[in-house]
This record gives sequence, structure tokens and C-alpha cells, in this order.
Amino acid sequence: MEKILSELKVMRLPGMAQTLQNLMEAHKTASVSFADGIRMLIQGENDQRQSNRTHRLIKNARFRYTVTLADIATDSARGIDQSTLNEDATCDYISHGYPIIITGPTGTGKSWLASAIGYHACLCGYKVRYFNVMKLFEELMMARIESRLPRFFEKISQLDLLILDDFGIRKLTADQVLDLMEIIEDRHSKKATIFASQLPVASWYETLDNNASAADAILDRVIHTATRFELKGNSLRKKD
Repeated sequence: MEKILSELKVMRLPGMAQTLQNLMEAHKTASVSFADGIRMLIQGENDQRQSNRTHRLIKNARFRYTVTLADIATDSARGIDQSTLNEDATCDYISHGYPIIITGPTGTGKSWLASAIGYHACLCGYKVRYFNVMKLFEELMMARIESRLPRFFEKISQLDLLILDDFGIRKLTADQVLDLMEIIEDRHSKKATIFASQLPVASWYETLDNNASAADAILDRVIHTATRFELKGNSLRKKD
């Protein structure tokens, strides 16, 4: 058994190795049938690989906060309805390519909620990436300078869920509006996007009007099919 355990580690089958080690420590290797033993080893390896994949998805998402849906305090008065959150937990919005819009004043928990929804998507096996909007445009600028812009757009288009935080915090230039339009166009009805913004949706046009036609196209593709959370109340950052 020790030799088999060593060979499993050399073959880089850590899930199988850990399962076998657990059986050895519990003195159950002799009492488990061959078929059950194989099944347990395969299940152990599968569980380990799934755990590793989930860890990579969460790491690559680069969330602002590490928070789960269970950490979200639902309160209709604050704009977080339990039934709406339950619907998002199914991840159907991802499979249908529907946006989610989270708006509210500073400190009401927009980034917290967006991160929790994204974290849950990672647990469900989806590729997610969190961006502060201005950091996204900084990366786009560098990609353009380094002549890798098409590859950057392609990478963004392949994400199952893109989170754009602090959307509308600054008025976008005409070129930035066009870049955003390309991102939204690639994702429309195919991939999901979360927008978190201090501005109500009615004020979004003002941040995009350096290119009116692109602004119209962006808003048309986002607001009509989106699930909305309109957060209210005092800042959660204030101390009692």
C-alpha cells in the first residue's frame, strides 16, 4: 500500500493518494471491496480536481472582497430582495447572457454584493473577472500601446461573467465609450456582465455622451434585460 501511495503521488494524482491514505489510516483497505475502492479513489481525485479548479477561478477573478452569498444580509428595505438573490444563485442569468445592475449611494454594499454574486459563479464553475472600470480602461490603454488589443478584447469576451465596478464614476472619453461598446457588443446575449454604480441608471447616458450613438447602443443592450438591485440606506462603512 505504501508503494502504491508513493506511485500515486509521483503520478500527480493527489486526490487518489489522499483517499488511499485516509483508508490506510482508518485500517479499512482490507475491508473495502475492489470495486468500492476504485470508486472511492476516482471520486477522491475528481473532488480534488474540482476543488483546485474552483480555487483557480476565484484567484483569477481578482475580487475586491472575498464574500459569499451567505454573507449577504437580505433586506427589501435596503434593496436586496431574497427572491431576486435566489434567482441569481441559479446562475441562469449567466447561461442567458443577462446583465445585472447594482446601484446605490457610496457605502451601501454594491461592491460587496457584486463580489458575492461573482464568487458564487466561480463556485458553480464559471470564469469571472472583477474590474474597477477605470483600471479596465488603463489595461485597455496598455494593450493598445503594446499592440495586443484584439487579444485583450478576445480574452474579455470569453469570460462567463464580467464585473464592472464603480461604473460612471467618471465621464468616459469618446474612445473609451467605443472600447466599452466593443466589450458589450461581444457579450450581448452571450455572456453576463454586472455593473455596480453610484449613479442611477437614468444618469448613465451623461457619462457616455461623448459618443451619443455608441451610448445609445450600450444602454439599449444593457438596461432592458438586466436584473436590478437598487440599494438604499445609510453607508455600511459608518461606525456606530
